[in-house]
Amino acid sequence: MMPLDLNQHRARATRWGYETRLFVGALVVALPALLSLLIVLWTHGEMRSWAMTVSILVTVATVLLAFEVRRRAVYPLRTLSNLLEALREGDYSLRGSAARRGDAIGEVVIEINTLSQTLREQRLAVEEKSALLAKVIAALDIAVLAFDAEGFLKLANPAAERLLGSPFGTLNGRSATALDLGDWLTLTESRISERTFPGGSGRWEVRRAVFREGGRPHDLLVVTDLSRTLREEERLAWQRLLRVLGHELNNSLAPIRSMAATLAKLLAVEPLAEDWRDDAGSALGVIGDRAEALARFMARYTAFARLPPPNPKRFDFAELVQRVAQLEQRMSVDVEPGPDILINADPDQIEQALINLLKNAVDATLPGGGDVRIRWQATMEELRLEIIDTGSGLPHSENLFVPFFTTKPGGSGIGLVLARQIIEAHRGSLALENRHDAQGCVARVILPL
Repeated sequence: MMPLDLNQHRARATRWGYETRLFVGALVVALPALLSLLIVLWTHGEMRSWAMTVSILVTVATVLLAFEVRRRAVYPLRTLSNLLEALREGDYSLRGSAARRGDAIGEVVIEINTLSQTLREQRLAVEEKSALLAKVIAALDIAVLAFDAEGFLKLANPAAERLLGSPFGTLNGRSATALDLGDWLTLTESRISERTFPGGSGRWEVRRAVFREGGRPHDLLVVTDLSRTLREEERLAWQRLLRVLGHELNNSLAPIRSMAATLAKLLAVEPLAEDWRDDAGSALGVIGDRAEALARFMARYTAFARLPPPNPKRFDFAELVQRVAQLEQRMSVDVEPGPDILINADPDQIEQALINLLKNAVDATLPGGGDVRIRWQATMEELRLEIIDTGSGLPHSENLFVPFFTTKPGGSGIGLVLARQIIEAHRGSLALENRHDAQGCVARVILPL
């Protein structure tokens, strides 16, 4: 019977609104006092004559007071309802008035006012950030396109409009397949692709990301034009190479030209001087030496340009470091104990890179009589090796990794470049920096595991 009675009570409560139940409740509260008054009046015989009039007046007053109680209880609730409706509609300007602490309704009104102010500030912050983001996307020289779950275009910045050759108004709602972008929506990682669009052709780097809007997945494409950047980098690379080649060629051609002019003058004298053979032999020796230097230079260039791709093998890295340190005979190299680890790389190329780096460290340290040490450590993701010297430190030059640039007499200028090329071919990185704790340099090699 309990569930049935409870359901019946809930059904009655549903039929009667809150205001009606509040009014009836006020009458029920006053009913005992009203009945008591009627009983008192009725039991006194002398009052029976006007008991009915008093009863009617008291009843009317009770009903009026019940209405007033209901009005006073319902009014603040309606005010709260209006405030909450305004919040739901996104209007955060309405505020409840005459609210004070210590009052139950006043506390609720104060909290709603505070919530309105907080939501207003948050919406203002979101709008400002959205405006900033929109301006940033519009200012980008990178095409940004967003597609909905069905693959239809929903957003495109000005760079994307230029790439596709049409304003967004005509592109909006078109499918990725119609825009020749359908295959890019299936990418799982960045890709470099060659493609022709109405706005231009070339090599493009494409990145795809997934975001949600309204609970549904959307695709975001970021397309970067690499052609201009590659052309600029190619131009700078040619400038650096030609500058170094010109420097090397001039160093050899200047004495050759001078010696050739000297020989021409020597042989033009009649009769020939008695020591002309010695002078001619000396001049031809200089010419031969410089020609040999040019031959060596071209051989180094050829070796640098023909570096083969890595042939990965699994080997003991600690053993390779010890072997590289023992190959240096000019001074003792301190090898700090490191973790025993097997790596998968080309041992010959890694050894050559470390030899070049260690040779540079020893060359810088020998004049001052300092020391060179090698240390390494490994994490789950990478292997980090450092070659630390106490030499004079790095020169203030941007050409350290320019092929054939060198600050050492008789240097080839390809040691650092070759080392970095080997490390980067193994998807690693090489960095040189001056020490902060003492004089000298640190060569830092990072290889992914």
